[in-house]
Amino acid sequence: MPEHSQLRRVASRDSVEEEILLSAEKIFAQCGYEGASLAKIGEDAGFSKQNLLYYFPSKQALYERVLDNVLDAWLDSMRSLAARDDPLDAIRDYIVAKLRFSRERPWGSRVYGLEVITGAKFYRNQIQRKLVPYLQMEIAVFERWIQAGAIAPTNSTHLLFAIWAMTQSYADFRVQMELAMDIDDLNSRDFEAAENLIIEMVLASVLPKAPKDA
Repeated sequence: MPEHSQLRRVASRDSVEEEILLSAEKIFAQCGYEGASLAKIGEDAGFSKQNLLYYFPSKQALYERVLDNVLDAWLDSMRSLAARDDPLDAIRDYIVAKLRFSRERPWGSRVYGLEVITGAKFYRNQIQRKLVPYLQMEIAVFERWIQAGAIAPTNSTHLLFAIWAMTQSYADFRVQMELAMDIDDLNSRDFEAAENLIIEMVLASVLPKAPKDA
């Protein structure tokens, strides 16, 4: 019985932390680090500031935990790049996963984007420790494909940057897109159109070129 009681307490704590983190993700994305407050986050989550401090000792600790969750989820959603035998299928899956993240976690994408845009003052070390090695592994995968002749020679680093920019813009600049298209909200058809176009553009750039006749 004591073990079951302890498990329930752990599950309850995890559930509360998850609620707080989701609200914090939204408030930090809307207000930035400086504009957000524990009181505002607590109000959104349905907890007092004192309750939040029980789970997270400071605003910075909560902010960094939010960024941890966002970056970990982003990287987890895109680990299929080296898992597929066909490079074109792998790249297609990669783009789909990245665009899906922008659709399903727009607040997360925006709060991470804001941190980077403002100089990564709080999260620079974590980006270097988590994201940079992951990017290097992705580049190595592309380089192996190039060496094997499976894709055309390309600048793998900047191709990945371009994929990130194209897909993440559907979260970070979603409001601008909606205003430009005179719609209330991007829908599944819009994301499908974006997915098809981005995949078409990227695959066209990496398809092996047929040798010219001598």
